[in-house]
Amino acid sequence: MRLFADWLRMAEEAEPNDPTAMALATVDASGLPNVRMVLMRRFDDRGIVFFTNFESQKGEEILAGRKAAACFHWKSLRKSVRFRGLVETVSDAEADAYFPSRPRGSRIGAWASKQSRPLESRFALEKEVAIFAAKFGIGDIPRPPYWSGLRILPLSIEFWSDGQFRLHDRHRFDRRTLDGAWTETRLYP
Repeated sequence: MRLFADWLRMAEEAEPNDPTAMALATVDASGLPNVRMVLMRRFDDRGIVFFTNFESQKGEEILAGRKAAACFHWKSLRKSVRFRGLVETVSDAEADAYFPSRPRGSRIGAWASKQSRPLESRFALEKEVAIFAAKFGIGDIPRPPYWSGLRILPLSIEFWSDGQFRLHDRHRFDRRTLDGAWTETRLYP
């Protein structure tokens, strides 16, 4: 995770857009994969954290299987990092501490959006936003009970650097269990 922190710092200085954007992969009940972009909001020695509606497709898929993969790609650096591992729900205290840091409109949107479910029209969504904006007025907006964070606890982390003539540099760190020792393997490009 120290190496990831170093690379993320480089990305924060070099990337023109959000360096915390990551492709998040899950699988549905039939084993068919899904991938979408989300934002990593924090990380620590245990793993990487993002927040979502647990009633969304990604929330339901992750909570059912408790496994996920994520990939950061920093084109300006010509580097990427892949995580694969188990998933845990962050504590209520951690989710409650993060939720107020979101823009007010995003907090209202967390209440208004029935994420991943069919939407009859854009107007229907805007109506829900207006209803919750009126409900909360200028006061505090509590965290919805179905909205929280997920932490990917990596069992594998791969660091990739672009190389001339497609001779890329790949290092993978693996461990068999969450409390196991990491091993490093250099991989052919």
